[in-house]
Amino acid sequence: MSLTWISRPVWIGLCCCGLLCLLACQQAATGPTVTTVDSVPSAVESTVPAPPLHDASNDFFDNGVIPQLKIELKESQAKKLREDARRYAKCKLIETLADGETTYTDVAIKLKGAAGSFREFDDRPAFTLNMHKHEKDQTFHAMEKFHLNNSVQDESYLCEWICSELCRDAQVPATRVTHARVWLNDRDLGLYVLKEGFDRPFLKRQFGDVTGNFYDGGFVQDIDVDLEKDSGQGPDDHSDLRALQAACLEPDPEKRWPVIDERLDVDAFIRFMALELMTCHWDGYTPNKNNYRIYFESPNNKARFLPHGMDQMFGDPGFPILEYFEPMVASAVMHNPEWRKRYRERVGELLPLFEPKRLHDKLDTVLARLQPVVAAMGEEFANAHADRIRELKERIAAREPNIREQLQNGDPTPLEFEGDKPIELADWFPAQETDDTKVEETESDGQKYYAIQVGDSGQCVASWRRKVLLAKGHYRIESRMRTEAVEPREDEPGTGAGLRISGGKRDNKLAGDSDWQMVRHEFEVLEDIREVILVAELRATRGRLWIEPVARLVRLAPE
Repeated sequence: MSLTWISRPVWIGLCCCGLLCLLACQQAATGPTVTTVDSVPSAVESTVPAPPLHDASNDFFDNGVIPQLKIELKESQAKKLREDARRYAKCKLIETLADGETTYTDVAIKLKGAAGSFREFDDRPAFTLNMHKHEKDQTFHAMEKFHLNNSVQDESYLCEWICSELCRDAQVPATRVTHARVWLNDRDLGLYVLKEGFDRPFLKRQFGDVTGNFYDGGFVQDIDVDLEKDSGQGPDDHSDLRALQAACLEPDPEKRWPVIDERLDVDAFIRFMALELMTCHWDGYTPNKNNYRIYFESPNNKARFLPHGMDQMFGDPGFPILEYFEPMVASAVMHNPEWRKRYRERVGELLPLFEPKRLHDKLDTVLARLQPVVAAMGEEFANAHADRIRELKERIAAREPNIREQLQNGDPTPLEFEGDKPIELADWFPAQETDDTKVEETESDGQKYYAIQVGDSGQCVASWRRKVLLAKGHYRIESRMRTEAVEPREDEPGTGAGLRISGGKRDNKLAGDSDWQMVRHEFEVLEDIREVILVAELRATRGRLWIEPVARLVRLAPE
């Protein structure tokens, strides 16, 4: 079960690519030493595979073709998509280009999109088209599968395109992007983003092999769940994912690093992570364990992470690049001092790719191709599109100097303690796994408290959390809590109400009716520096928990 954050102050302003209009920052007078744009490919050549194989899809994407696509469905097939949008129906696809028309029959089609982008069949849906499902020899410009994205979360229609280009320039495997004008039966749906699918030809082009296991990261899921296996001749028991998970969770840092290196292409992951954070991919794997794919490359069976869902990019020019993020692979890699140093070097090497004029020129090139299509859709659409492009360019212009500034400011530093004097920790944030649990701030006699109330389902796993960056050492977290009619739920991390750290277990417990009392939990940080998530939680089938909003953290003297 995935953990849903109730409050994300860092991300709250990022949910729509077109909402923010920020003034471009002046480029910093000085900056970290970086390579030139022309030297970036050579800086990464030694750690990347050979260039992708060439086929007909290269001409389609590299020539900037913008086809007209007419999707025709019989009423019986349209009914299937209205009743079950995720189940394939059959359609006919008619493609019109400057040199003629091509008709594809028996094409499998279904609707796509997550919470923000999904639209019903009779609205303006996004589509996945599978050319290969019913006709084994049928492809669309050498692709077995491709997507038509409605871009409802990116009114510029260019976030996917520019980030795909950046991935290609940085030699990070990613699907390619162009555009199309789309009709559904007789209905003009307008401009769409046409995106290459993660199909066998894609894997063959990128890795020269299709035998490794290929996994879909799903929706806000880390590698500790049974991700959907899309293809591959490896084992079906998720043993490759479990091995990578076990490596990342190895408690002894000295043992952890070599076993991760056996299961993960670390250099490739560092590039992947750098591109996600530099492009402000707040909904990607590194910040949010979302929008990613994993390929276990043969013959070494090391995991390669691939980016996905890049339609809400460059939303916050100040998006952090040096934080310790929670998803387990990103966390494990960033907590290794040598790998973290390598990550900072990679950001510096890739920084010239983000030079504003360079990216603006790329955008102008694709805009010239798009202009006839945009103009044909009417003056109102064209004016709105021009506004969104201007905003995107402003955010891109502000991003490169901000990355330089973050590199100059350096890594975040751990909390500093004065002997055994405790540090008070306020501003905790809520999280929950059970939907009907009530997690809120409340007041009593003028005093603020955090509260957790079990809902009607009778199942509660919820908490208030606080992130802290700590140096190696032994610590104690303590907080005052009170319970009312709590019936504890037996769970592996703990039972009833109590304190622990994320990923750990506890033996402290409050249940039933209890007056205010101090709850304590001791833990140890084995790495030189580590971000720890403190958890004040309730695991119960009934009852309510109150927590004082300020806890105390003590660094204990060595024994």
